[in-house]
Amino acid sequence: MAKDLFPCQTSKMAMFIITISITLPLFLLFILAKVRKFRTRLPPAPPGLPIIGNLHQLDTSHLPNYLWQLSKAYGPVMSLRLGCVQTLVVSSAKMAKEVLKTKDVIFCSRPVLTGQQKITYGYKGLILTPYNDYWREMRKICTLHLFTTRRVLSFRADREEEVFLMIDRIKYQIDTSSSEVVVNLNETIMTLTSTIVCRMAFGKRLGQEMSRFHELLLECQAVLVNFYYRDHFPLMGWLDRLNGSMARLEKNFNDMDEFYQELVDEHLNPERPNKMQDDIVDILLQLKKDNSSLGLTFDHIKAIIMDIFLAGTETGASAVVWAMTLLVKNPKVLKRVQQEVKNVVGNKGKVSEDDLHKLDYLKAVIKESLRLYPVTPLLVPRETNKICVLNGYTIPKKTLVYVNAWAIGRDPECWENPEDFDPERFVDSRYDYKGMDLEFIPFGSGRRACPGMPLGATTMELILSNLVYAFDWKLPNGMKGEDVDTLASPGLVLHKKNALCLVADYDCKS
Repeated sequence: MAKDLFPCQTSKMAMFIITISITLPLFLLFILAKVRKFRTRLPPAPPGLPIIGNLHQLDTSHLPNYLWQLSKAYGPVMSLRLGCVQTLVVSSAKMAKEVLKTKDVIFCSRPVLTGQQKITYGYKGLILTPYNDYWREMRKICTLHLFTTRRVLSFRADREEEVFLMIDRIKYQIDTSSSEVVVNLNETIMTLTSTIVCRMAFGKRLGQEMSRFHELLLECQAVLVNFYYRDHFPLMGWLDRLNGSMARLEKNFNDMDEFYQELVDEHLNPERPNKMQDDIVDILLQLKKDNSSLGLTFDHIKAIIMDIFLAGTETGASAVVWAMTLLVKNPKVLKRVQQEVKNVVGNKGKVSEDDLHKLDYLKAVIKESLRLYPVTPLLVPRETNKICVLNGYTIPKKTLVYVNAWAIGRDPECWENPEDFDPERFVDSRYDYKGMDLEFIPFGSGRRACPGMPLGATTMELILSNLVYAFDWKLPNGMKGEDVDTLASPGLVLHKKNALCLVADYDCKS
């Protein structure tokens, strides 16, 4: 009998040791967190649970709106504890000014997170890289060589050609169809923005590779926002391997790396045909060759390209879809913006970038849409690089910081009738995309503002102006404006959850 019981006792002892090895460190971390809280005056926070803190309370179906509702109870500077990570949520323009402007140098770093670190080749890019000397050097490279006014203008022909091709494809569908043509704008515009960025980055359309690239990008977004135990519970990182998260991350990284390496190899091929102008890969390869002191490697180049695609394809498409959604829900505004574009462009047939500076009301429509539906509603997360005081509260070093642009755009202290779609508020207003006025920060503000802002704004204006100029848009199946939902899908970028499908028509004689 003793021999039979021994394995059972051993098993129980092993389970006991495993349980203690997991719970004891977590308990000690919980006690340390409590001691730290008593020593510092943190901002108000909703009550959490031992060890996990507020993690269980986060509604990830629409996190920006959920945090906004919480801020109404706990204030514009709110504290959360996500496992072992002290977190700050800023939900007013006044406090955003402190974080993004007054104390920007303290709040301008980025957190080191598992998904981001892997996808960015160990933070060799720009957007997600922590604030340090390396980041400053990369920022200089991007602003001086990739996103200058001259460089943005150099890709103008590519942007216009792709937008005009999209318009012509829709017209061809109308001309050859015996019934109403319903356009899925989510798919159409996402394909367009991806193609524009591909031409600027690689100097070519991807063709049949586009579907593969879209799948890789979608998976990349998913692994970036995935929950990793090691980010919130450092002693439990082994669970990420147990549940397959790390394997999934590794696979996506390897697939993306292989894809980018193929494109880099094409640019290095001596038999590659000469081009009239350099694309972004050409520029980066030339910098690598001419400036060996910079220490650029192929991984740096691929990391920068990753940044450009993550920031340039999803956000631009999302912004145009939300603008079109709000226009079809507000037919009078749609009619007015159409009239403005037609008055400016006349019978030219297409809207060129030369026309954009005259379209004041269209610009106001885009700004109002971005106020209500900012494409990065929590901006990109920041991290404090030292202890500081904010609004009388002590903010510890390495606090994760979310600036809730969704809440700021709906702040009644900043905006009259904030829930209404009213582009008139941006006509002849002081607000621009640079983030100097913290009530309106669609591209962020301060040191970490989006360096591709001029390119993004131009692309959005070009696409939307051509859509409203070329076609009359209406809802299918007798739908009315109030039937169009504004549900958003979870993720870094605020996408419309359900596709916007509209009937397109045009006067073929005009």
